[in-house]
Amino acid sequence: MDIIDAIILGIIQGLTEFLPVSSSGHLELGKAILGDSSVPEESLLFTVVLHFATALSTMVVFRKDILDIIKGILKFEWNEDLQFVSKIIVSMIPAVIVGLFFEEQLEQLFGGNILLVGCMLIITAILLFLADKAKDTNKKVSFKNAFIIGISQAIAMLPGISRSGATISTSVLLGNDKTKAARFSFLMVVPLIFGKIAKDVMSGDLTYDSGNFTSLSIGFIAAFIAGLFACTWMIALVKKSKLSYFAIYCIIVGVIAIAFSLLNS
Repeated sequence: MDIIDAIILGIIQGLTEFLPVSSSGHLELGKAILGDSSVPEESLLFTVVLHFATALSTMVVFRKDILDIIKGILKFEWNEDLQFVSKIIVSMIPAVIVGLFFEEQLEQLFGGNILLVGCMLIITAILLFLADKAKDTNKKVSFKNAFIIGISQAIAMLPGISRSGATISTSVLLGNDKTKAARFSFLMVVPLIFGKIAKDVMSGDLTYDSGNFTSLSIGFIAAFIAGLFACTWMIALVKKSKLSYFAIYCIIVGVIAIAFSLLNS
């Protein structure tokens, strides 16, 4: 993968990680268009690196919230901050189970399966349409809600299902406040990404050719910068109930992806 391709894919990841249009799906589409011939394992490595970049951008955008949560935890009381962290942990359970028991099957889906991406994008569009119709409330995410949202996050590991779209939509459809839903959605993925990378590093699964270091680094930087912009923008969009526009976009791209796959099969 050359530097230009890495920059393009990094920007795609940074923007689509937070916008509800599926970052993994767009990465697969981008690789297909750019002619990336990586085997599934190498393709997943690049995807993980870019997700790591957007996790860091999330921490930068929510740095005040994260510092407040840390201060709250250090009080060693069953306060709102410790409860929030506990809910994050509960939300991680479904994705951890999928990652531990279905990792190999999941990796095989990141090898340019454009038909799957197209179908999953249309499912994402349906979720966004439903969420946009939901009424705004002041309700906070409960422990039960956290687990259900976690199931959505696990399903969103499929390329084409938007993680932010699925988790925010699920949260809003459960009656939670839209701003709180977006905050929970963006923060819940941070420990999951770091945990995934730590597991792969310790197990030796994350191997790479030193010749790809430059491409990985450039992609990382591009994803980080684009992520800072997209995360801030998405928070404002959720507040204004503008998800239906992204639903239309997902349908258009999904149909194009399906048509592209069938024509080239």
